[in-house]
Amino acid sequence: MRLLARHAIRLLGQQNRGEGGGGGRGEVASIWRGGIRLKATTGYLNLATASVQRLEPEKQVQRKNVIAQNSPLTDSFGRHHTYLRISLTERCNLRCDYCMPAEGVPLQPKSNLLTTEEILRLARIFVEQGVRKIRLTGGEPTVRRDIVEIVAQMKALPELEQVGITTNGLVLTRLLLPLQRAGLDSLNISLDTLKRDRFEKVTRRKGWERVIAGIDLAIQLGYRPKVNCVLMRNFNEDEICDFVEFTQDRPVDVRFIEYMPFSGNKWHTERLISYKDTLQVIRERWPDFEALPNGPNDTSKAYAVPGYKGQVGFITSMTEHFCGTCNRLRLTADGNIKVCLFGNKEFSLRDAMRNENISEEQLVDLIGAAVQRKKKQHADAAPQLHQHHHHHYLFHQTYHPTRTQLQVRNCSHLTHVNAQGKAQMVDVGAKTSTTRLARAEATVQVGEKLTQLIAANELAKGDVLTVAQLAGIMGAKRTSELIPLCHNISLSSVKVQATLLQEEHSVRLEASVRCSGQTGVEMEALTAVSVAALTVYDMCKAVSHDICITNVRLLSKSGGKKNFQREEPEKGAVTEFE
Repeated sequence: MRLLARHAIRLLGQQNRGEGGGGGRGEVASIWRGGIRLKATTGYLNLATASVQRLEPEKQVQRKNVIAQNSPLTDSFGRHHTYLRISLTERCNLRCDYCMPAEGVPLQPKSNLLTTEEILRLARIFVEQGVRKIRLTGGEPTVRRDIVEIVAQMKALPELEQVGITTNGLVLTRLLLPLQRAGLDSLNISLDTLKRDRFEKVTRRKGWERVIAGIDLAIQLGYRPKVNCVLMRNFNEDEICDFVEFTQDRPVDVRFIEYMPFSGNKWHTERLISYKDTLQVIRERWPDFEALPNGPNDTSKAYAVPGYKGQVGFITSMTEHFCGTCNRLRLTADGNIKVCLFGNKEFSLRDAMRNENISEEQLVDLIGAAVQRKKKQHADAAPQLHQHHHHHYLFHQTYHPTRTQLQVRNCSHLTHVNAQGKAQMVDVGAKTSTTRLARAEATVQVGEKLTQLIAANELAKGDVLTVAQLAGIMGAKRTSELIPLCHNISLSSVKVQATLLQEEHSVRLEASVRCSGQTGVEMEALTAVSVAALTVYDMCKAVSHDICITNVRLLSKSGGKKNFQREEPEKGAVTEFE
């Protein structure tokens, strides 16, 4: 009966799409099985779309805005995430030379990967929270034997408006018709060259003809496929105009993607071809190459040659980032949620789902906590370029060669985070009470003029070194009020020294903190030198703002489970609190 029901839904979807096989969901999208549900433990409000549709148009917009504002998929910058990319597998049937070695890469055990049931469960949860578009990626998603059934199951989800795939196109001639019958709405095809021999060289496989045939079949079935091309200097920059010409008789969207040359923690910009350089090459041949309108969440800048059936897009991952309108989330094949593809912060939804003590509402809490940690834009900017966290693997979706080296952290293993992803203070009640000692240091570079004034004690605000020492002691005593998850410790000793290094034009600060208790005092020592350093700045800023606080670090800690020791620093006079 369930198979018959799914078949009936697919038939309705095809009728509502009409002749264009790649169209929308039609009336099927309006089906809703729920009602109004309030999750008391999370504070997230789920409202039935059916109730929104009964409102007047302006009130529909207001209600949808309320839903977005209260959704766990809305981050701290107001970005509402409605687009989810799910990696179905780490495997790929190509070996592109810029993506992985010829022999491939080590794959994770099958038990580490999401099962089909887990994929569909997470898809349902994300759709219930506001996702409206899902794209299936990999590795290469078509190597999954159950790819057609996964698409059909996802299309049966109420409120999901679109399901797409990103593929290398090798098996489209065999799979695309069953995928369309299952309800596939759109497809992206990765193709970096229109030359057969070059394709075989870069992918280390044959199959260029099959990819072209897959693109043509998609067009015949009513799709308007996107062809993703990563431009790389000394590889395919001579094909820019060939790809534009490819759009003359084919209704395709060729998208030129700026190569993001990041490897080994370093940027290598030699192979990068910028959007503006590419645009200049095209306009030398087609001066009337014109810009087209773009949607609010589009990552591609659309252009077209007048009279051509297709269009061209530019994904400016490096030179003009689009972080501000990012509405994308990603699930890796092993069940980690990534809020930023180019970041290394991941949260394991797989482990949470497999923990019988974690409810579905708590799973939604974990998703919301991950989304709230999303940054405004990625911090590791490329030299002299505005870069975005969408690596070129976002579009090819082949297995990332260093992904297994990333630190994948299970929320249940984080001492300051509970199973629901919420911050918590560590319970130290079971720890042994011992004498704990920690030492830290900081340096304040003040310059020659301020060094002379401090040495002569001629600053208008008074004795810089003494005041900084006292401030450091006070800071250590109030650490638990400044650092949210630190314990309120009874300190037995705080020593702070402030030494003027005249030859180096700097003030060196050192703190030594001791207690008898169940947790260490390294945070108290670090707070002491940090507050002392800020005090030096405050005492001196009337003379100059060219002051640099640097080298804040832990020198040693002892008495706990893990001890630590740096090289012994110089000694100096101290002010002590007992």
